[in-house]
Amino acid sequence: MSDKNSGYLDMELLRFTTAGSVDDGKSTLIGRLLYDSKAIFEDQMEAIEIASQRVGNEEVNLALLTDGLRAEREQGITIDVAYRYFATPKRKFIIADTPGHIQYTRNMVTGASTANVAIILIDARLGVLEQTLRHAYIASQLQIPHVIFCVNKMDLVAYKQETFEKIKNEIDGLSSKLSVKDIRFVPISALKGDNVVDRSERMDWYQGPTLLHLLENIHISSDVNRTDFRFPVQYVVRPQSADFPDYRGYGGRIMSGAVKVGDAITVLPSGFNSKVKTIDLFTDTMDEAFAPQSVTITLEDDIDISRGDMLVKSDDLPITTQDLELMICWFNERNLVLKGKYVIRHTSAEARCMVTAIQHKMNINTLEKDTDDLTVGMNDIAKINLRVTKPLHVDPYFRNRYTGSIILIDEATNETVAAGMIV
Repeated sequence: MSDKNSGYLDMELLRFTTAGSVDDGKSTLIGRLLYDSKAIFEDQMEAIEIASQRVGNEEVNLALLTDGLRAEREQGITIDVAYRYFATPKRKFIIADTPGHIQYTRNMVTGASTANVAIILIDARLGVLEQTLRHAYIASQLQIPHVIFCVNKMDLVAYKQETFEKIKNEIDGLSSKLSVKDIRFVPISALKGDNVVDRSERMDWYQGPTLLHLLENIHISSDVNRTDFRFPVQYVVRPQSADFPDYRGYGGRIMSGAVKVGDAITVLPSGFNSKVKTIDLFTDTMDEAFAPQSVTITLEDDIDISRGDMLVKSDDLPITTQDLELMICWFNERNLVLKGKYVIRHTSAEARCMVTAIQHKMNINTLEKDTDDLTVGMNDIAKINLRVTKPLHVDPYFRNRYTGSIILIDEATNETVAAGMIV
């Protein structure tokens, strides 16, 4: 492998999601990022130019770069989570482009669940809308460490500083109700390219960084939980070959923390103890591994371990419980049923559960708790209690995004009906 390629593989990866109301310009923004950072092939650009002319656009419609589905191109909207990949000399990026329509809030939850950064677009002409608040609250609940509010379409308000400052002040007034560590604001025009990759000469009153400069330099290495070792077992590796007749390893991804050869390990739910014998990655053997690496771990003792079990350090155990308190976002057309039975998935474990209580619903307009109306329908965010048929090994979501999250599934239809964060 060349030095150039190995350098690319070693680059830090940043995941970010885009959200906003319909027609706020999310797809155009992503197209502009890709275009101005030279991440588009010539044949792609030619296809977009032809498609733009066909629909009568005077300028090249960069949104067509990301609106891949035919229905999206015809309607000019995004209706699913579209993932895009690009790199600059400083970082690799994965973008989750999520829909703006209120009925697709669930897609925003999906796209944002693994993000380091959330970019929330605001139309400078319209200001802060209900969807802005909804997306900001979801970003806050999902514990996305960094949120960037991009005030877009500044070209349509004559690049006025007062317009930008008014929106910024309104968001600042609500930020006390959002548990986000780092909030930034950038005035942009995705269509014209102002402050996306290149600094705008038309907004010389803005002295902050461009959007790409922020994305390249925002500090994310401390966002991962490096303390609590959590290793859900996804499969048992038993090659039973001539070279490895007795090999028995446990494969999976380290969700958080780090592990070394010789560390004292507890297997959950059995509670048996052992020590790490080897840590294997393909044909290499390592002394240490850390999140989010996928590895195979062998133990010194022969313990009965299967998919759904979890390896943790003996001096740092998660909470083991059958009673969960959750903040959920409801995804399904059918309402949440009190005393209803669902399937719960947590890391690689699965069990059945029952909804024992609905504590409150969130009023997205005010970010206040509503205890009067407890009907939880599609896209509602609510706090509930569950009783699970077997103990799960969990952490609070604010401490560990991976072992603190669950999904609920309808037993009859096998549809994912909710995503939840363990309180």
